[in-house]
Amino acid sequence: MINLNRVAREIKTVGLYDLVLQDVQRVAGKNRVSEEEILRILDENPQLLEDYMQTNVEYNLSNIHLRDIDVNDLKDDCKQKAQEVNANLVKLKELEKYTLDFEQSATLVIIFSIEFFVLFSVQYFIVLLNLKDWQWWIYGVFASTVAIAYWYGKKQSRLYAKNKKIYDALYMQTLGIIEELEDAGCIKKSALMIEECEEHV
Repeated sequence: MINLNRVAREIKTVGLYDLVLQDVQRVAGKNRVSEEEILRILDENPQLLEDYMQTNVEYNLSNIHLRDIDVNDLKDDCKQKAQEVNANLVKLKELEKYTLDFEQSATLVIIFSIEFFVLFSVQYFIVLLNLKDWQWWIYGVFASTVAIAYWYGKKQSRLYAKNKKIYDALYMQTLGIIEELEDAGCIKKSALMIEECEEHV
């Protein structure tokens, strides 16, 4: 469901993907690369495509480059499957954030940021407010927040893993339905491809 021609064009022209472009240039051994060369390098180095996709997820951009199927002109036997595809695309876009590795997710950054703030506050209360008599109680509170953060992090990690499995299964199911619709002559997948991201325009 990803439009590789769009990927190559965006890597070449959109600043958001400069790090991916630099990796592509390093593999190519030159600074100027064509879209065709980018496509070849992405095919030979799947990790670079993963880096592109991860960048999108980090910036709340979708890697699903398909628009909804217009069901108005479809026959009844095609319409039901097309509506299922449309519903699946909505679910996939909602679950897409869980395709990001939890260790690199915003959730983990927020947990660490809160813990850093709590640690700073602990030091503030003890040193600046001269609460040395209460320092063990304060450190106890800090230790409990660390335990809570650890528990919450583990819970979120399991949620990411669970939703990633749901996403992968739904993705493959949706691809299968799209192929069925295309084989039946109901749609042309190429006509559903979104050629450019509105956020980049």
